[in-house]
Amino acid sequence: MGKKKVFVTGCFDLLHSGHIAFLQEAAQYGDVYVGLGSDSTVSALKGRYPVNNQDERNYILQALSCVNHCQINSGNGLLDFVEEIKQLQPDIFIVNEDGNTLAKEELSKKLGIEYLVLKRIPHNHLPVRSSTSLREECTMPYRIDLAGGWLDQPYVGKYSPGSVLTISIEPTLEFNERSGMASSTRRQAIKLWHTDVPSGDKEHLARLLFCFENPPGSKVIAGSQDALGIILPSLNKLEYDGEYWPKHITTVDDEDTLSWIEQHLYLVTLEPRSSGYDVLDHTRINERLAKDLADATERCWNSILNHDLESFGKYFRASFEAQIAMFPSMIDDFILKTIDKYKERAYGWKLSGAGGGGYLILVSEKPIAGAMQIKIRRKLD
Repeated sequence: MGKKKVFVTGCFDLLHSGHIAFLQEAAQYGDVYVGLGSDSTVSALKGRYPVNNQDERNYILQALSCVNHCQINSGNGLLDFVEEIKQLQPDIFIVNEDGNTLAKEELSKKLGIEYLVLKRIPHNHLPVRSSTSLREECTMPYRIDLAGGWLDQPYVGKYSPGSVLTISIEPTLEFNERSGMASSTRRQAIKLWHTDVPSGDKEHLARLLFCFENPPGSKVIAGSQDALGIILPSLNKLEYDGEYWPKHITTVDDEDTLSWIEQHLYLVTLEPRSSGYDVLDHTRINERLAKDLADATERCWNSILNHDLESFGKYFRASFEAQIAMFPSMIDDFILKTIDKYKERAYGWKLSGAGGGGYLILVSEKPIAGAMQIKIRRKLD
C-alpha cells in the first residue's frame, strides 16, 4: 500500500522555521499536498497583501523536500480550498492550532477525511515564529476585552456606569483581520509609530491614538477601550461613566495574575463575518441590560483578583450574555454550534469580536485540544 495523502493549507508567506517544522511534521503522516491561499484571500483575511506573491510562495513550497505538491486554492475565505481537497481526496487533513475551525472539521467528516490538529511547537528550541512577527510593524500588540465591552460607548454607558476589562496581547499569532482584537485601531497605531508602542506616559499615548483614529467629523467613534487595551500593558480595569474616556484606570501587572490568566484562556478560530454584517441591527439597549453587563464585569474582575477560576468563567460568560441581550446580532447559528462543541470543557466563553470573524475565547481549567493560547504584554518601563 502506498503512502497516505496528507493535505495542508495556508498562506506560507515569509517562509520561516515554524512553517518548516509544521510541514516536516505533516510529512511524517504521508505525502504532503499544500493548498496555498491566493493573494486576494490573504488580503481579505489579514488586511494586507503577502510580502511574497502567490506564484513565488508556490515556487518556494514546491522546492521543499517535505512537500509532494503545491497548488493555489481557487476559492476564498477560510475554506478557500474546498475544490482542491475534493479533487485530491486525501487521507488526512492536518492543521495547526491557529488554523483549527469547526467548519474545517465538519468538512473533513463530510468527506470521510481524518482531521488532525498539530500543536505549534518550534523545532529544536528555535524561537516561535509567524509570518506576521517577521514583519517590522507586528511588534505592535493587539488587545482582548475580557468583560464589559460596549460600556465604553456613551450610547450604552449613559444607561449605567461600568467597567471594561482589557489585556494587551503580544502578536505571537497571526490574528485575523476584523477579529475583535482591535486590529483596526492597531493599524492606526502602526501609522503613528510604525514598529511598536513608544516609551512615555501610556495613557497619554492612548489618548493620542484615540484622537488619531477618531478625527473631527467621524460619524462612527471607535471605543477608547481599543486604544487603551493596545497601549496599556498587562490587565486593566477601565471605569466608564457615560463618557468616551474612562474616569479611572486600575492596572494589575503582578506576574502571578497575568500567568494565571494566560494559563486558563483558550482561543478557537471562527469563520469570517458574512458580507454586509452590522452588529447594530436589532439592538435593544436599556438601563437593566446595561447594569447587567456592568455587574457581571465587576464580578469577573473580583474573580480574577481572587484567582477563582470557576467564578471567573461564570461571570466571563455572564458578561457575554449581557452583551448578546443588547446586541443579539453578535451571534449566529454557527457560532452557537461552535460554543455547543466546547461548552462542556469550559467554565465560560465569549467572542473576541461580534458576529464571527474572530475567536471563541474559553475559560478552562484543563488544556483544550486544538485551541490556541495568548501571551499578555508585560510592563517594561
